[in-house]
This record gives sequence, structure tokens and C-alpha cells, in this order.
Amino acid sequence: MPIGVIGKKLGMTQVLKENGEAVPVTVIELGPCTVIQKKTKETDQYNALQLGFTDKKEKKTNKPQMGHFKKSGISPKKVLKEIRLEASEIEKYEVGQEIKADIFEEGEHVDVTATTKGRGFAGVMKRHGFHGAPASHGTGDYKRHGGSIGSGSWPSKVFKGMKMPGRMGGKQVTVQNLKIENIRSDQNLLLVKGAVPGAVNGTVIVKKAIKKCA
Repeated sequence: MPIGVIGKKLGMTQVLKENGEAVPVTVIELGPCTVIQKKTKETDQYNALQLGFTDKKEKKTNKPQMGHFKKSGISPKKVLKEIRLEASEIEKYEVGQEIKADIFEEGEHVDVTATTKGRGFAGVMKRHGFHGAPASHGTGDYKRHGGSIGSGSWPSKVFKGMKMPGRMGGKQVTVQNLKIENIRSDQNLLLVKGAVPGAVNGTVIVKKAIKKCA
């Protein structure tokens, strides 16, 4: 399992290639992330690294969190994430070590995990892409309805997974195989081709692409 780095989505722009092609990219502030804790099967029943991102004021940190950070000898962080790793990979890192954007290379492919924008309660047309009913010929008030959701006599229930209105967005998703167009290590910036889930200033986790590594 590849190491992941915590970052922040800054927005979208474009970069121009030598042939004049404009490539849409998402700018991610990636790290520096500090190793807060090393978890192993012997102590915690699983292997993982706990990483911290972005400094936090002590007066805004509660006592249990302050105790956790003081145990590691590290200043408080706003964002804490656990990255699952193999035991052999965890041994390569030490508490207090910083992980930055320079662990990636230009032209490499990455997987980006983030929480999508919350859209609230949405109907089937917006949520699932239904085309809706005709707007004429006596359709009435059913132009944006979803239609039948099952038979009344049998099975007398709605099957699990039926596409219906409901809460849309606000879920953790991963976009795979995004190409790194540019790395600016001095600014801890990563420019990846295409769109990344979530709102501006949202937290993301960037890992080396699993499918491209296989």
C-alpha cells in the first residue's frame, strides 16, 4: 500500500505546454505532513502512520489532544489522518519526520481522495441523471418524478439500492490515475491534470496510483 500525503485543494487553473495545448489542472498544497504516531499490530492491532497537517494554536486544542501531541513532542495540528501501510513501510519513517510533495515525480499518476460537495436533498433528475417525463400531452405534475419503484402485490417491498430522491454529495470518493503535470517543491504545490473532488480549501489525501503501480 503506497504512502499518502495530506493536502489542501487550492482551486483550478491551466498550464500551457510547448505545443500550445492548455491543460486544466487542480492546484493542491501538499504537506508538509508530520508523522505524529506509528501504529503497529503489536500495539494497536493494525499497521498505520498518523500524519498531521497545518499548525494549530494551543489555545484552540483541547486537553486530550494536547496530551497526544506532547507525547510525540510535536506542535498541535489541525488535520490528523491515518494512512494504512505495511509493517516494512512503517519502519522507514520516524515520529517527527516530515513528508512533502517531493516524494512524487512529474509525470507520475496519483489517486486523490476527498469529500465531495454536499448538495442537500435532491430529486432523481439531479441525483441520478433521470431524463424526466414529457412536459406535454397531459403529464401533469409528474415531469420530474422517478416513476415506479416496484410492484404492489409482489414483492410488496422496495428493493435495496433503488435510485430514489435523497441526500446528495458529502461522501468520500477517490479519483484514480490523475497525472502530475508539475511539482513546485519549494512551495509544496502539486498540479494534477483534471478535477479533484470537494470544495476549495478542502482536505485531500494524495497517494501513488494503485492501478498504475500494479
